[in-house]
Amino acid sequence: MRVLLDTNIIVHREASKVYNKDIGLLFNWLDKLHFEKCIHPVTIEEIKTYKDSSVVDTMKIKLENYNVLKTVSQDSPKVAHLRTTDKNQNDSNDTTILNELVNSRVNFLITEDKGLHRKAKLLGIEDKVYKIDSFIEKLVFENPDLTDYKVLSVKKEYFGNINLNDSFFDSFKEDYAEFEDWFNSKADKECYVCLIEGEVKAFLFLKIENEAENYSNITPIFSPKKRLKIGTFKVTSTGLKLGERFLKVIFDNALINHVDEIYVTIFDKREEQQRLVNLLEEWGFLYWGTKTTKNGIENVYVRDFSKKITKNPRECYPYINRNSRVFLNPIKPDYHTELFPDSYLNNESPMDYIESQPHRNAIKKIYISRSFRRDLVSGDIILFYRTGGYHQSVISTIGVVENVITNIQSEEEFISLCRKRSIFTDEELKEWWNYNPSNRPFIVNFLYTDTFPMPKVNLKRLIEMKIIASVGDAPRGFVQIKNDKFEEFLKEARANESYIVN
Repeated sequence: MRVLLDTNIIVHREASKVYNKDIGLLFNWLDKLHFEKCIHPVTIEEIKTYKDSSVVDTMKIKLENYNVLKTVSQDSPKVAHLRTTDKNQNDSNDTTILNELVNSRVNFLITEDKGLHRKAKLLGIEDKVYKIDSFIEKLVFENPDLTDYKVLSVKKEYFGNINLNDSFFDSFKEDYAEFEDWFNSKADKECYVCLIEGEVKAFLFLKIENEAENYSNITPIFSPKKRLKIGTFKVTSTGLKLGERFLKVIFDNALINHVDEIYVTIFDKREEQQRLVNLLEEWGFLYWGTKTTKNGIENVYVRDFSKKITKNPRECYPYINRNSRVFLNPIKPDYHTELFPDSYLNNESPMDYIESQPHRNAIKKIYISRSFRRDLVSGDIILFYRTGGYHQSVISTIGVVENVITNIQSEEEFISLCRKRSIFTDEELKEWWNYNPSNRPFIVNFLYTDTFPMPKVNLKRLIEMKIIASVGDAPRGFVQIKNDKFEEFLKEARANESYIVN
């Protein structure tokens, strides 16, 4: 495999100061899998433009560790058309780099550049262009036997039990002069943390603020509201979607505390901070303004948490429109708790489902189906029905549809669409695709919303409630139920209706 590394990746890898610690993990994986690390000639030209000549000389020496592409391929028609929109030399360089992917001279490109990702989408090669964390995630998923950490979980912990000397906190100490004193003052406060082999990989501190909070240092100033403040939030790349797992924690806390808004203040000095902003924006956070502190100017991002529904389910997550269509959908026990680790039953051990796989941590998940009913749309509600017989079959989990992909042209495309969020390996996905050529599978992308409390409503009770007519009518694919029956079910299931919106 040949992996092309963009200029920003090379600079951060070879710089004398560590700007992004995820780079080390990325290169560790590339070496472990014997990938060929390539750079494009335009990268060398870009590095030559650096003002500091000593940095340029040092970088020239370090570039000898990479395989420089010996030739530059001719523009494909698509690339030639895209090049007409380039406005400057940087744009042209980006197009030149992507052309190597289009012409299959390299297999993947790793870059943190938003413009390159946008252009890759226009060229239809977005599945070959990755950011650092998403490429690590891909490698972890495809090579589970090579993953150094087998046990991973998010837990509540007291500040006082966490090692402040862990290198994870170095960036906070650099950005905030008072960080160590602040951290120690919180010794008896709770936070959320993820540890791998004793080292911190993710950290989250949340604070509830009431209407009387002083926001005089935020511009534009906040109006009085009950808010959840994301006080400290950082996730390093592990390949295991910890960002989404911690977002679920944030949204759950916002629901429990009935807040009107969620907000975070953050510097944009580092790529890890910019990546965090990208994640937050994906889930509905918007730039508000700035906060003035003695450490400098921080950007403020706000997430409206009032009960309303938007076209994009991510932007109003976890809220669900109770007037949407509702579908029952079966899922076999072998796959159920693997996809929904929070939905384990009494006869399953929660220790078997500690979040050590990417799909377990994700809010965004996929379901592969051959259901006769394929007309689901964004916003539809799915009730996942764990099969198992008259007493053991239960409705365990609720989710909301993001989109449905039905017109899949090939096995390769199917695997590419499923790979990042499926519980299946590539070989298993091939079996799914080829099982019945006359009825190819389709993909439902959905958001995991909630797990119903124990004991869950079983098939026996669903028949008594006339949600399912009989044992023989248990769902074998997507089956729509009436909304009045959905309301009855919510009451019977003792569902947390705080995320159900009229």
